[in-house]
Amino acid sequence: MSRVQTITVAAGDGDQRLDRWFKRQFPHIPQGRIDKMCRKGEIRVDGGRVKGATRVEEGQEIRIPPLPDSAAPKPTSKGISEADAKMIRGCVIYRDDDVIALNKPPGLAVQGGSGMGERHVDALSEALMFDYDERPRLVHRIDKDTSGVLLLARTRAAAKTLTANFRHRETRKIYWAAVAGVPHPRDGTIKFGLVKAGGHGARGEGEKMVAVHPRDIDDTPGAKRATTDYATLEVAGSRTAWMALIPVTGRTHQLRAHMAEIGHPIVGDGKYGGSSQENLGDGWGAQLGGEISKKLHLHARSLKIEHPVTRAILNLTAPLPDHMARTWDTFQWQPSDVPADPFEEEWG
Repeated sequence: MSRVQTITVAAGDGDQRLDRWFKRQFPHIPQGRIDKMCRKGEIRVDGGRVKGATRVEEGQEIRIPPLPDSAAPKPTSKGISEADAKMIRGCVIYRDDDVIALNKPPGLAVQGGSGMGERHVDALSEALMFDYDERPRLVHRIDKDTSGVLLLARTRAAAKTLTANFRHRETRKIYWAAVAGVPHPRDGTIKFGLVKAGGHGARGEGEKMVAVHPRDIDDTPGAKRATTDYATLEVAGSRTAWMALIPVTGRTHQLRAHMAEIGHPIVGDGKYGGSSQENLGDGWGAQLGGEISKKLHLHARSLKIEHPVTRAILNLTAPLPDHMARTWDTFQWQPSDVPADPFEEEWG
């Protein structure tokens, strides 16, 4: 075991998640151990408690608790199977010297963590190095069960710029969803705040976001303001609607919690919409029954963002996953019939 030590974040190592920085310094320490040390306050940045997702900056001092020697037995690495390497490479929808964009399949986590296992985009990114010496870096996340556009940076400089670019107003993320029933009005903005409610498991499993009325946000501990723009693209009677959604803010499960709060949960969302099969459009429940898949119908359809080097505008679009494509076929909804950005073009 090592002793307690303090390491200063070196030049060029800033502006990245603490857990990513830690793994590069101590590759033999598993993600679960890093998360546990953060929860217990054993890892600290400039004397303060942190989470694995906390971003570290150049010059900050990081307290490292006693760690097992690198020569100690490590978890056996099975590497990336040929099938997984082929799968993740098949997800690439755009690639240049600085950026890789994936159409992430539903069910594949972006990053490891409690209950996420070892098979996730971050772990599989080794298969996306192509002719580079380093793995591409994550610069944003989408939920495990959500499919669609996921951007990775191929260099540290590109990662830093892209992370900043995600905060620009010009950046545009549009999601497609099928929801239970038809919202009224058909276009609008949702401004309910969100606060995390702990789950019932031993480690907080099952936690979810709870909506808070805008007037109560400031008086609700832990609540954060959240804004979602929505537009109805097509409907199937009163049973279901094809929605375009923009998360103006980027809170955990924001789109899912917001749509459920206005009475139109996303199809397949058992966490926020219940598991009822009897939804004819005016009832609660996120399952439509029949031949409609029980999987979550939420897809990161497009991303418009400034390129980190050329400054040209990247317009990335991801085809629907199979289960959503089948639902679209069932309701005879055609992606070619709607504008790429219904929030900018006159629609409806």
